[in-house]
Amino acid sequence: MKSKEIVPQLQLENQLCFAVYACSREITKMYQPHLEKLGVTYSQYLVLMVLWEKKQCTVKELGEALFLDSGTLTPLLKRLQAAGLINRERSAQDERKVIITLTEEGLLLRDKAIDVPGSMQNDVCMNADEFNRLLGEFKGLLERVHNINVQRDGKNS
Repeated sequence: MKSKEIVPQLQLENQLCFAVYACSREITKMYQPHLEKLGVTYSQYLVLMVLWEKKQCTVKELGEALFLDSGTLTPLLKRLQAAGLINRERSAQDERKVIITLTEEGLLLRDKAIDVPGSMQNDVCMNADEFNRLLGEFKGLLERVHNINVQRDGKNS
């Protein structure tokens, strides 16, 4: 093969990873105006959504839900605590565990955020069926690649 020959499998437009990455960045940008009204970043919004659902969780549980490590989560949680939206407390049973809970202000923010998902669905011009189909496909892909990575990590340990 000549070095100047176009190789279709190496073209950016043919890469699933790039399409997912670029789409994620574009969707995150679309969230910006909605989240600015709430005074949170996209990452902070994700943390809050987990807490609105679970009421409280450990840093480890939060990391598992968001596919983030504690090194990424800790500064994010410190900023949320400084903003008065969450509390971080060491577990009385196991001091290695940090329990994350919402403050009253963090809980009240949920009422202000209630319209964000519907607004985003409208912003991307999708009806409910299209949205749910695409969400299901992405959840399936996430589960598949996550399981592959867990298996690889287990073999490399």
